[in-house]
Amino acid sequence: MSGNIHEECGVFGIYCNTPSDVAHSAYFGLYALQHRGQESCGIVVNDRGVFKTHKGLGLVNEVFNERVLSEFGQGRIAVGHVRYSTTGAANINNAQPLVLNYIKGTLALAHNGNLVNTAELRSELERTGAIFHTTTDSELIAYFIARERVNAHNVEEAILHTAKKIRGAYGLVIASPRKLIGVRDPLGLKPLCLGKRDGSYMIASESCALSAIGAEFIRDIRPGEIVTITKDGITSNCQLCQEKRAHCIFEYIYFARLDSTIDG
Repeated sequence: MSGNIHEECGVFGIYCNTPSDVAHSAYFGLYALQHRGQESCGIVVNDRGVFKTHKGLGLVNEVFNERVLSEFGQGRIAVGHVRYSTTGAANINNAQPLVLNYIKGTLALAHNGNLVNTAELRSELERTGAIFHTTTDSELIAYFIARERVNAHNVEEAILHTAKKIRGAYGLVIASPRKLIGVRDPLGLKPLCLGKRDGSYMIASESCALSAIGAEFIRDIRPGEIVTITKDGITSNCQLCQEKRAHCIFEYIYFARLDSTIDG
């Protein structure tokens, strides 16, 4: 980051067991996270494997209105993002969530943070013929997950292999056709928490996004933890969890809302 204090990105995801108006929930979640990024925003809704996307430059209430939200229809999973550009230019191509169609299906990914081995990872992908559509490190993460998924038993395994490759600060919310997955970097530099409302579960950068939709804060996602939400409930993988922590003090002082709870 530069010498000036800026907001970071905000991520939000929701999983419902039955088709619901998840777009509006994502909208209000992002509205509560607006302080983390005012440059661009986006929402992806997954309805039985069909992904609908709307992204734009500007504030949440400028990019989304009732007409746009109603066009999403019903869905079981939604992923949202508000962006402040720490990597990549400020243009619509870099707006998130990113949606990737590949041999195993479709992935939607929202990323908050920065990788420190971006150049190395990008070079590795370019040598195998990857063509990039953005200048963000978020696209690198999505590509590696897609590549790993080809030989993995499931998307969680592909995400685990990818998380072992990337280095830096990150909070990820990922939607596959049937799963919502949250990933927090092993040092805990970026915040990520888990919430619940009736039969639905949410993953968000800050607990204020949960409060905005009337959800209950369950807990912080542990540094290095991969949380998967499906119709059968929540599972957790802590293979990357470690004793060493390096929480970012700026998250607590400058970025978090006063009504948010982060790491206790």
